[in-house]
Amino acid sequence: MVKYMVPCIYMYKGRAVTGFGQKNAFGSGDLCEVAMKYNEMGADKILIFDFSKNDADHEEAISSIRRICEESRIPVMAAGNVKRVEDVKKLLYAGCSRVVLNGAKSENMDFLPEVSKRFGREKIAVSISSKSEFTPNAEKIGQYASEILLLDNIEDTLGSMTDVPILLHTNHGREDHILNLLRKDCVDAVSGSYISIPDLDLIALKEKGMSLGIPVNVLRSALNWEDFKKDANGLVPCIVQDYRNDEVLMMAYMNEESFKKTLLTGRMTYFSRSRQSLWVKGETSGHFQYVRSLSIDCDRDTMLAKVLQIGAACHTGNRSCFYTELAKTEYTDQNPLRVFQSVYDVILDRKKNPKEGSYTNYLFDKGIDKILKKVGEENTEIIIAAKNPDPEEIKYEISDYLYHLMVLMAERGVTWKEITEELARR
Repeated sequence: MVKYMVPCIYMYKGRAVTGFGQKNAFGSGDLCEVAMKYNEMGADKILIFDFSKNDADHEEAISSIRRICEESRIPVMAAGNVKRVEDVKKLLYAGCSRVVLNGAKSENMDFLPEVSKRFGREKIAVSISSKSEFTPNAEKIGQYASEILLLDNIEDTLGSMTDVPILLHTNHGREDHILNLLRKDCVDAVSGSYISIPDLDLIALKEKGMSLGIPVNVLRSALNWEDFKKDANGLVPCIVQDYRNDEVLMMAYMNEESFKKTLLTGRMTYFSRSRQSLWVKGETSGHFQYVRSLSIDCDRDTMLAKVLQIGAACHTGNRSCFYTELAKTEYTDQNPLRVFQSVYDVILDRKKNPKEGSYTNYLFDKGIDKILKKVGEENTEIIIAAKNPDPEEIKYEISDYLYHLMVLMAERGVTWKEITEELARR
């Protein structure tokens, strides 16, 4: 069982506030700024409470949550003002990893089974503040929720009543209290006032937890450093790829200390041979690399890191260090995402820089109704082609459909990045 540390943000009218029902700004009050600070602190997830008073404020809150989800490298949970199935849908589509239903509201418990079946049990949690609140819904929560957000320190009582993981939101304000809570088998994660201190070093807290035998959420290697083949200086080269499209970004070296720090922090840390010291990629530029996976080759002498790259990987400002072409044969790139992105980029260029005689510009000039008509026509052509035993025909029709779909995407400002992120979430 891995233990999680989950800072919480209270949100009122699109700003971070100091607590339940309060209107005083928390930190700068900027939601994204506070959320990104928690990202850098070493948080495992972020929990956002929405204190909206009306539907207009609630829609603004969902927009703010969407921006946070777009920028955050860690999962975002949303609680508060979930009154309808549509609210759950909007929050999940905004990018939340999990939505919290209020266990004190009978209407929430009524549609719990529906949202669990529709969106997946793993995306639904229920908040509970008392034993009496939990008891009548125990069976339903056990079947349809993947987590309980517990708002009172009755973890021992509730832990004896359910196997559903408990995220404890506590006002305990000392480090030793938090670590003692994380030691409990019934507590899977901790949130609340202490974990949410803006300047708290959660990495250091995790290190302390590890020293006490608490299974905190850090990367763990399947092999020890001693199992790798190092060069004469005790270093192992590491090739770095963008996890989204496998683009090779750079190559650097690791020693034992940098490898262990990478596992602890989740940020790529290397050993500089010129400076003879550790360096965290992005420490000065802000272009951090967040680990998605680490692998070792068959000889165990070269690592491969797949990362979420912020900004440019190269000190020159280029996305990749490998931007100087030396030699090339003619070939067709068949990586699906790169092909889609390449065609989409051409369509965008036509939209920004019209070209006489361009069919793409003809569609843009005619407007959304013409584009939608073509998408509908091509969709129908696919259905007809699918009845034809010749697979070549459906291949051509699908290609035509995808092209027109990308014209629609460009017209409405939807990117492949957004589409792939949404599909990945599902």
